[in-house]
Amino acid sequence: MISAQFLSVLIVFPGSIFMIASLVHCLGMSKDVPDVLRMKWSAMTYLILFFTFGYLVFLVIQLLDLAFPLELLTSTVFLGGAVFVFLVMRLTSITIRKFQESRVLISEVNEVLTAKNAELEREIVARRKAENRAQTRLQQLASLHTIDLMITSNLDLKMTMTIFLEQIVLQLQVDAAAVLLLNPYTQMLAYGAGIGFKSSLIQESELRLGVGPAGVAALKRSRIQIDDMENPDLDFVRTPLLAREKFRSYCAIPLIAKGQVKGVLEIFQRDKGMPDHERFEFLDALAAQAAIAIDNATLFNELQSSNTELVIAYDSTIEGWGKALNLRDMETEDHTQRVTEMTVHIARIYGMSEREIVHMRRGALLHDIGKMGIPDSILMKDGPLNPEEEMVMHKHPLYAFEILMPIAYLRPALDIPYCHHEKWDGTGYPRGLKGEQIPIAARIFALSDTWDALISARRYHEAWPRAKVEEYMRARAGTHFDPDLVELFLANVEAEEQGKIKN
Repeated sequence: MISAQFLSVLIVFPGSIFMIASLVHCLGMSKDVPDVLRMKWSAMTYLILFFTFGYLVFLVIQLLDLAFPLELLTSTVFLGGAVFVFLVMRLTSITIRKFQESRVLISEVNEVLTAKNAELEREIVARRKAENRAQTRLQQLASLHTIDLMITSNLDLKMTMTIFLEQIVLQLQVDAAAVLLLNPYTQMLAYGAGIGFKSSLIQESELRLGVGPAGVAALKRSRIQIDDMENPDLDFVRTPLLAREKFRSYCAIPLIAKGQVKGVLEIFQRDKGMPDHERFEFLDALAAQAAIAIDNATLFNELQSSNTELVIAYDSTIEGWGKALNLRDMETEDHTQRVTEMTVHIARIYGMSEREIVHMRRGALLHDIGKMGIPDSILMKDGPLNPEEEMVMHKHPLYAFEILMPIAYLRPALDIPYCHHEKWDGTGYPRGLKGEQIPIAARIFALSDTWDALISARRYHEAWPRAKVEEYMRARAGTHFDPDLVELFLANVEAEEQGKIKN
């Protein structure tokens, strides 16, 4: 039978091992203990050391069977155990308190973090809204810039309005838009351009000022907005357009430039309301630019039309002068017109530009304008001129120069009136120019003038046969005429009674 002494040793021995392990562990942790707990930790360490010593003494007494009052040892260990438990409880309470304080602190920190997160989310949302607004503004500025470029680089009214409406639909995200242009003479608004419509009914739009929302907007110079197009009291006038397109909301903005109404911008929506206030501000800016663009294009078209009418008037006047000169000189009827068309035809074959040909044509029509300064007794003489009379006649190119030079519009046309009597070998007049010193326009005209003068009957000679005229001109190639031009001319001209040119 196992004795009680052996059982006590068997029980205490593992305890001593645990105590030694606790002592080692306690000593290892001591360096991490906060200063506020260091004294209590040291006391607990000593108590563990005391217990360990007591366990070992107990084992020695039991194993050696020494005579020792175990009651004293046991009571001492119990006392130490009580102190140890007290210290453990104190440390535990401090730990719990610190833990609670930490929880409170963590809770407060969490609340602060939660508040910060909420604030951060609000800032992120606000920043996103700001970025969206900035992006919208950037797109709007890009649209305004596009229209600015359109205004400065393009004066085609149709294209101007089309680009403008494309920007409206893109930036404001509306279903359809149209521009009605105001005719200042009839005071009627008529279709100018449109985009987003399913039918062509918008192109039939024609309204008088004050009639319908668009007419009222133009008359009162203010924006008209309608949120319910199905209102029975609404007098939209263009009922078939509403029925076909099924629009639900509408807005009309007058286009005003330099204090004058140029037209009306119409915006239509099918399934949603009009743009918000901020987008309407952008729309007003677009409308102002559109009005400027329309005004510029209109002014340009009017100016272009006026210039065209002025050029036509100038040319008609020049043609009248040419006919008057023919009458005064008693030339063959339509001589000037024939040689002019002949000269222009040869110039095109030669490769001259249309800009040069315009001035050449005017010069040909006025080639004999200098004869206005020649006395009638010389100009209308039937027989040959004497040397003195020839000297006077040779002055008519100088008179042409004096007449036309002060007229800036006709200076580029001076080559023919001033130089058409110069000759290739330098024996011509009035300056004795030679070869390529003679302007190309005058060289070509000299051929046309000589051809028509010889092939037509004049008061001082009969009309020559075509073959004789060709022989005469070939014989004078290199002396009177530019030799390179003679064959070109003869190969492309046909002497008909009507004076027409053969292609």
